[in-house]
Amino acid sequence: MANSSYGFNRAPLTKALLIIALFCITQYAYARQDSVLIYIRDDVYIDYLKFVADRDISLIDNFSGENIRRDVVDMIIAQQALKLGGFEHRFSYAPGKVNFRNTKMLQNGQLLISFDSYWQQDALPLASKVYISDEVIRNGEYVAGIYTSPENSKTLAVKKLSDLAELTSVSTPKWRTDWKTLQDLPLKSLTQDDSWLSMVRMVNIQWIDFILMPFNSTPDQSFTMDKVHLVPVKNIGVVLKDSRHFVISKAHPRGQEAYLAINKGLKILRQQGAIVKAYQQAGFFVDRDIVKIINP
Repeated sequence: MANSSYGFNRAPLTKALLIIALFCITQYAYARQDSVLIYIRDDVYIDYLKFVADRDISLIDNFSGENIRRDVVDMIIAQQALKLGGFEHRFSYAPGKVNFRNTKMLQNGQLLISFDSYWQQDALPLASKVYISDEVIRNGEYVAGIYTSPENSKTLAVKKLSDLAELTSVSTPKWRTDWKTLQDLPLKSLTQDDSWLSMVRMVNIQWIDFILMPFNSTPDQSFTMDKVHLVPVKNIGVVLKDSRHFVISKAHPRGQEAYLAINKGLKILRQQGAIVKAYQQAGFFVDRDIVKIINP
């Protein structure tokens, strides 16, 4: 009798739970269909969420503060440009350990757009499969810092180009402009590693002397992530001679719409002076009267 009674009471409950589960799955599927899914590196997405803090993306006009970095500025400018250009679709995000996998997803249409801008030299070989937007960072505007461990006194003492002769650095040939820039410097050695997280960790533990990174917006321009803490050589910069662009998939059903919209929006933002202002406020565009470029 007890078993019979238990079985009788469980049936309505099971049915109710099933109805609720089906409703949730349906709503989730609808939300995914109604928005454009963007794959984004998890550390960038965390900083993006902290900086935006539930604000309306289209209304953000001050890019100073904590958790801002070049990748986050890119992400916000891309969305503002798309909106200004008439692209009304919402975005949902799938954060994870994505990096070069994004390029393959752009080519096959799984990913609409990379919110992390591409060097032109990296984008051009993909031109048969992707649209390349107008410049978001113009040639010569990108000045990187020489980032190293706070304990690496040899690197922190760099004052001129020839001082790099006893130092090691790390990058990947997949970032053509970064790799070419480092190859042109008089380094002791250049190590290849295709994982950005691995690169900063090697510099942090001083297996490698330095990595080229955008200047950070923190008061001392330092970069901190988990156990990694890197600082730039004070008032020394390296210019990377290339422009950066947003890359949009030609295979994605909304690719052409997004391409036309982002270019229209970038023109408006450029005319307003909003792009330069954003990167300046974020600490990425440096004062060249203060920072010495050692590879002009």
